[in-house]
Amino acid sequence: MPSIHLTTFIVAPVERVFDLSRSISLHKISAADTNEKAIAGVMTGLINENETVTWQAKHLFKIRQFTSRITAMSRPGHFTDEMIKGDFKSFRHEHHFKSADNGTIMIDLIRFESPYGFIGRLFNAFYLKNYIEKFLIMRNSVIKDYAETEKWNAILS
Repeated sequence: MPSIHLTTFIVAPVERVFDLSRSISLHKISAADTNEKAIAGVMTGLINENETVTWQAKHLFKIRQFTSRITAMSRPGHFTDEMIKGDFKSFRHEHHFKSADNGTIMIDLIRFESPYGFIGRLFNAFYLKNYIEKFLIMRNSVIKDYAETEKWNAILS
């Protein structure tokens, strides 16, 4: 099963980074290249434990839908979202936040499995893992930009 581990340092309080990471509005901003939008479940504000969101976006030349549920949350330390409907066989994203002397360490752990057996594993190895990682790096850079500037006020107020 492929996995991705990213660490991002953000010069902002852990509570702010945690809340920006679960903001539906900020996710839409970070995924503008794929025209991602929330179409069901929590569609604005901050998503919480046991809530779901269905995203629709164009990925890999096709309009796709992905529904996830926040299955665990402890503010401001971590939350986990898991796919309950979508193109993957399984998809789990753990978000961890650690306060540091001058900011926050944000850690993303993603584990996913594609359908289609051997063909899916080849697709993961040669394309999909890198595609997801680049998507996540873009998302994290937007969170960092908003958290480290006054832009966060427009999202969290």
